[in-house]
Amino acid sequence: MDKNEQPAVMIVDDEEMVITSIRAFLRLETEYAVHGFTSPEDAARQLETNPVDVIVTDYLMPKMNGIQLLGKAKNLQPEAARVLLTGHADKQSAIQAINEIGLYQYLEKPWDNAQLLLVIQGAIERTRLLRTLRDKISELDAAHSNLKDVQTRLLRAFL
Repeated sequence: MDKNEQPAVMIVDDEEMVITSIRAFLRLETEYAVHGFTSPEDAARQLETNPVDVIVTDYLMPKMNGIQLLGKAKNLQPEAARVLLTGHADKQSAIQAINEIGLYQYLEKPWDNAQLLLVIQGAIERTRLLRTLRDKISELDAAHSNLKDVQTRLLRAFL
């Protein structure tokens, strides 16, 4: 992913109003591409083919909860940061999710827009750094492999 490419944020909540609210706020404050889903199943399908930098999801949703969705997201896009929105009563679930799915952050509802923006900005930065690191490791692996190949050919030439 190009560093200059527009950051992609996925918002998942079974309440359309939450998605509309966060999307409107992010459009005012950022240049992010914001993708909203009221169905966690649809969001998971989208993650199979479309890279995102951060996924912000509600915890309590029908059919699939936020932790289950973020678990799928972790498998499909391990570098993408995972953020859970929870009601106050769900705090224990959020703490559990930190360990289970490598949660980047959890925010309680009602959220503070300034805090949400800071969390999303930090999450995008983290995702981009992880992807850069992955790419650099791949380059190093390729260079190491090429070096080993040259070394082997040199040894054959002189032995």
